[in-house]
Amino acid sequence: MTVAYQLTEAGTRLSRATIERRPLGPRDVRLALKYCGICHSDLVAASDKLGGGMYPMVPGHEMVGVITEMGAEVSGVAVGDAVGVGCIADSCRTCASCESGDEHYCETGFTLSFNSTDRDGRVNYGGYASDYVVDFDYLVPIPEGADLARMAPLLCGGITVYTPLKRFNVGPGTTLCVLGVGGLGHLAIQFASAMGAKVLVASRSEAKRADAKRLGADEVLNPESGDLQAWMGQCDLIVDTISNPHDLNQWFPLLRRGGKLCLLGVPTEQLEVFPALIVFGDRSLEGSLIGGIADTREMVQFAHAKGIGAEIELIQPEEIEAAWHRLHDGDVQYRFVIDLASLTPS
Repeated sequence: MTVAYQLTEAGTRLSRATIERRPLGPRDVRLALKYCGICHSDLVAASDKLGGGMYPMVPGHEMVGVITEMGAEVSGVAVGDAVGVGCIADSCRTCASCESGDEHYCETGFTLSFNSTDRDGRVNYGGYASDYVVDFDYLVPIPEGADLARMAPLLCGGITVYTPLKRFNVGPGTTLCVLGVGGLGHLAIQFASAMGAKVLVASRSEAKRADAKRLGADEVLNPESGDLQAWMGQCDLIVDTISNPHDLNQWFPLLRRGGKLCLLGVPTEQLEVFPALIVFGDRSLEGSLIGGIADTREMVQFAHAKGIGAEIELIQPEEIEAAWHRLHDGDVQYRFVIDLASLTPS
């Protein structure tokens, strides 16, 4: 049996329990989980703010572990390999999106690694647990020598920022502005800097502006001062990682003609946009959601080669509840990661 931390219904406290994973199929691997990151979307799912909650629920979709069992048809990995599992546990594999490597836009809907049902109708329980079972096509190999705990948040947070940077060809000659220095923003700074872009960061927090410089930002801007004025019309791309309601309109003037503002944070309330700021600047408002398996694998290799990792606070499973409250209040620099070593079946 699998030991896990679960919620019995929306809004209840997490409790330690045993759950049953699906039987190991011919294409499946079983991982002994070592670490699982805590993502803001775990809180959203647990509260059922967007509906569709499946209870009991075991959250967690930033998993890193070691393969302990493999089905007969599994290839390319071996028992003992360190691997990760992100948000995607399965997809149809045949639609245009899946065939192009964009499983996260699967036209029949991809299978989430928690709070979803697999293709046989069994509930998927997530990574706040001792082990996990998944089809080997959805594994992300972790490079030898990597810090597994710091790699865990890359399985969601890392690929979320990497995808638009790759999509918009960020590199030397690109001027990029990152809005917000949090779980996503602190990773966007590192990736964009490693890609050779000129990186601006906007944050109201003096401490976070100092962190942004340490993480590789070339310039830090205080949006409540006159700092923005010098950068009007200078940016090719703005990556907006803010998940709370905020004013988009103050940022469009930073974009040069043809520039793009890409939303990564997902506020649960509507944001207003003044159309003239887009129309008269030939600008666009974009959105981006995680990334496909091939890009996730590429991202992890790039991160390891460039020394990129999440800045984490390592916690024990019994501290998850307190970490959730702190995350809700923005009190983390910059990702919580659960050490799952103590979740061994008794």
